[in-house]
Amino acid sequence: MTEHLERKLRLCRSLKAKIVGRVPLETGGPGDGPALGSLEGLDSVLLEHDIQRVILAPTTAEDSDQTLDLIRLVKSLGVKMSVLPRLFEIVGSSVEFDDLEGTVVLGLKRHGLTHSSGALKRATDVVGSSLALVVFAPVLLVAALAVRLTSPGPVLFRQARVGRYGEPFEMLKFRTMVDGAEQLQTGLHLLNEAEGLFKITDDPRMTRVGRFLRRTSLDELPQLLNVLRGDMSLVGPRPLVLEEDKLIHGWHRRRLVSPPGMTGLWQIFGSSRIPLEEMVKIDYLYGAN
Repeated sequence: MTEHLERKLRLCRSLKAKIVGRVPLETGGPGDGPALGSLEGLDSVLLEHDIQRVILAPTTAEDSDQTLDLIRLVKSLGVKMSVLPRLFEIVGSSVEFDDLEGTVVLGLKRHGLTHSSGALKRATDVVGSSLALVVFAPVLLVAALAVRLTSPGPVLFRQARVGRYGEPFEMLKFRTMVDGAEQLQTGLHLLNEAEGLFKITDDPRMTRVGRFLRRTSLDELPQLLNVLRGDMSLVGPRPLVLEEDKLIHGWHRRRLVSPPGMTGLWQIFGSSRIPLEEMVKIDYLYGAN
């Protein structure tokens, strides 16, 4: 977990922080790297190393009283506290708190949208994509001409993607690579920069115009047609290619309950830096919330 958090902190460029060390929650417990001390001497460790924040990352079902005592101790020393709650990997943050005569009960909402919310989302998609197609019509025309005039091949790139409930559909993009680029992918796997996905920042198959379209995300504009005809939504989980979808198993496949989107949380976080395993968790939590 320590190495995992260190990697996340390195990727989060806006956060100037580093891992000082770890203290195991139990003697001989799992962990990576040497420990700064024991849980019994945590107060001394915090003061000695001038710790600014403690991250509690339980790996098993630790005793709840011990966890509460730990949180109280850290807060009493004036140190900030963060918790990696395993429960919220499944339920997300869309919860309700009910008070039953002093007993707090956590209420979990159903996964996905209600029928009325789904209808509202679809109406938003239709209106939003229609307006966007009108507004961006000149941009679409210029981009199409640029692709056509600068490299041989079709203007649009059509690719089979996995849609809602696992139904495949044909996703549209402006062609940003040389014609037949998919046949050249086999020889480029050593350059892949993502885990589970295939992504290369400076892909040698990209054309000069395609590089600009990728950098500005203008290559995604034809997907407004996918949204208009109901294959996609403006916001939702990333639609995976068939080979990537085969790697998703178990409850992670609940991500397919939500219609795939032109954009979503994984793009905001930095799509090329998020491994497939974590990306599908983000997509699942989008539906859970």
